[in-house]
Amino acid sequence: MSRARGPGAGPGRGWLLRLVIAFAFAQGAVSMARPAVSYRALALGADETAVGVIAGVYALLPLFAAVPLGRRTDHGRCAPLLPLGVVLISGGCALSGVVSSLPAMAAWSGVMGLGHLCFVIGAQSIVARQSAAAEQDRNFGHFTIGASLGQLGGPIAAGALISGGSGALGRTSSLALLVSAGVCAVALTSLWRIEHRRTPGAGPGAHKAPAKVPVTRILGARGVPAGIFISMAVLSSTDILTAYLPVVGEHQGIAPATVGLLLSLRAAATIACRLVMTPMLRLLGRTALLSTSCLLAGLLCAGMVLPVPVPVLAVMLAALGFCLGAGQPLSMTTVVQAAPAEARSTALALRLTGNRLGQAAAPAAAGLIAGTAGAAAPFALLGALLLVAAGLGLRGGRATRASSVPPEPTPVRERDQADGASLADRSRS
Repeated sequence: MSRARGPGAGPGRGWLLRLVIAFAFAQGAVSMARPAVSYRALALGADETAVGVIAGVYALLPLFAAVPLGRRTDHGRCAPLLPLGVVLISGGCALSGVVSSLPAMAAWSGVMGLGHLCFVIGAQSIVARQSAAAEQDRNFGHFTIGASLGQLGGPIAAGALISGGSGALGRTSSLALLVSAGVCAVALTSLWRIEHRRTPGAGPGAHKAPAKVPVTRILGARGVPAGIFISMAVLSSTDILTAYLPVVGEHQGIAPATVGLLLSLRAAATIACRLVMTPMLRLLGRTALLSTSCLLAGLLCAGMVLPVPVPVLAVMLAALGFCLGAGQPLSMTTVVQAAPAEARSTALALRLTGNRLGQAAAPAAAGLIAGTAGAAAPFALLGALLLVAAGLGLRGGRATRASSVPPEPTPVRERDQADGASLADRSRS
């Protein structure tokens, strides 16, 4: 006998509030540390290419760990990944602030990325597992609002701590990294009673060891590849924006505090988008919202190659942040609902693998472009990536509509004949 609230039924929704709070602190620490890493690398003598490589290493370890962690989470508990992720993020931030060589900074940046991956896989799997199907859009939207709150506060704090003076840049960026480690540690205070004890495998085969669903079957599910690519394009845009806006600011004479405010403005616009996502979905539908938001974000990214004044840049970043707000939560729901029920954590891990692949490749490519064409040139790469995502999202939506056309109804006479034959068979038996 099934319950009305489905597998997400449990003692209230306090677990979601605590998860959002913990994610806000963890994401705030990462959002604070990423620009601080860029500034510290610049203080240690890095050029644009080296900044791109360090930003790419952040995604390198997670690229190989995502699917094994997803497999483990599908067949076990999710909650242990959360404190592990907090410890790794805090350690990566703190050690990035005390080392004095670029290779060591890159290594600890990778540890930070691995911790973020552990936290996100565990948290997203908990939301998917403990939310009924009708609640997933709302709960994933709340979850990503927590991430946006962290992205809102982190850059402001980093900008306030980092001085624009060339002589003090190394010391103040190191301080910002140490503070970010402490901010992340605060997330541990909210990680209690997050996961319900009996959420996994509520079914007649719950006591059997589930077979592993092949990755090819997950990737072959309609909606999964498009969701992965859109998520990768959106996250790569946010990541390169966070890593390269400080470089653009240094070239254009924009103070670090102003850069932090600009990044936080982008995050505030993303929160605004997610607050009004439900009426936008009712108005446009999922396919149109995804495609339109990616299209506009691509055009705005491409426009950022122009040397515009700070007020115009602020308006562009606010519009860009609003357009980027829809991709992540809707791609999570798309992947979860399209994937086999017994492999949802693995599907989310594949989505995160795509994210990390984009985070590893896009900053490295951006670094090469910036080294030859200037610090603003990587935003043209982002524009092209988002335009491709818009096209794939529209194509995937058309394919879904074509496959969802209901079959023609059986004529009444044929249905009556079939019913009669079936009744005759039952009477003979």
